[in-house]
Amino acid sequence: MEFLLWIGWVALTVIPLMKLLPHFGIEKWWALASVLPIGTLILLWIMAMKLQELEQR
Repeated sequence: MEFLLWIGWVALTVIPLMKLLPHFGIEKWWALASVLPIGTLILLWIMAMKLQELEQR
């Protein structure tokens, strides 16, 4: 049962990230890194840094 919940959580994070990452200049296939919990945090951190760079311009 826990495996099914994990698969659902991965699907709910990978699909939106595949659509968002190209807007930040990151290859969309990096969204698969969110299969690991630390991968999601790293991708969100990188997106936040890129957003700060865009705001400064």
